[in-house]
Amino acid sequence: MKRGKNYLNAASAIDKTKLYDSSEAMDLIVSNAKAKFDETVEAHFRLGVDGRNADQQVRGVVVLPHGTGKSVKVLVIAKGEKAKEAEAAGADYVGAEDMIEKIQKENWLDFDVCITTPDMMGLVGRIARVLGPKGLMPNPKSGTVTMDVKKAIDDVKAGKVEYRLDKTNNIHVIIGKVSFGKDKLNENFEAILTAINKAKPASAKGTYIKTATLATTMGPGIRVKA
Repeated sequence: MKRGKNYLNAASAIDKTKLYDSSEAMDLIVSNAKAKFDETVEAHFRLGVDGRNADQQVRGVVVLPHGTGKSVKVLVIAKGEKAKEAEAAGADYVGAEDMIEKIQKENWLDFDVCITTPDMMGLVGRIARVLGPKGLMPNPKSGTVTMDVKKAIDDVKAGKVEYRLDKTNNIHVIIGKVSFGKDKLNENFEAILTAINKAKPASAKGTYIKTATLATTMGPGIRVKA
């Protein structure tokens, strides 16, 4: 793949044989980001687990200290008082059967997170095949199936992110924007790193976090200590 001038310049500043401290890596990321937009910063982890085994799944949520820098659209599927609670808490969309029908008939997916109450899961189950592949299906483990609708919305709006193992035993997480600066980005990275370490399965053997890499939307990866 042919790379642009900015990418090549950024890559030349990185020692590919070195394992950087995260703070040092953030310094490089911020100073080398030359895109004309505010680039997203991502963290990628390769884990020494086998996700095919149920007891080696790694999944959870963490509220980043400084958020993700992304405006998050929240859909709440609820009725009665919980629907009113969702509206008061700032949900972008609130509904029940009407929202299910909109998603089914129009393939409408103009939201980033779907929150629902336990009593509505039977209804939400009708669109599981649509939401599941997009990573939008509500789940108790991620705090998106709950009676505390306000807290769920507050957490999401504050910068809660979900991390989960993919089919190749990697985890990919957005940790902010270049404009955050190196200190805030590093604090967000440390928060997600701590959460992933705490989620280590008891059955995991050997090196748990094999590699940790930081990168911007348009930039090269930088391997960091984990």
